[in-house]
Amino acid sequence: MGATIITTEDLREFKTELLNDIKQLLNNQSGHQTKQWLKSPEVRELLGISPGTLQNLRINGTLPYTKVGGVLYYDHKEIMQLLESNRVHNKF
Repeated sequence: MGATIITTEDLREFKTELLNDIKQLLNNQSGHQTKQWLKSPEVRELLGISPGTLQNLRINGTLPYTKVGGVLYYDHKEIMQLLESNRVHNKF
């Protein structure tokens, strides 16, 4: 088994390629669009709420949903609109 010599120029080239790959991954991730329809666990995680709280939001009509074959789906845009419409602006 022979020894391989790595030069400073090899390391610079590797660093440049690695940085370019990382930048490309970050650009692809930032361009990633959110799913339109979310299931209950995704909504609970997004809002940081319990299953009971999500059920209360459904029952009192605060959060609209669609039921297909026993699975509940929530429109991401409607969730964001709900958050924006209930935003509190403090007046100092």
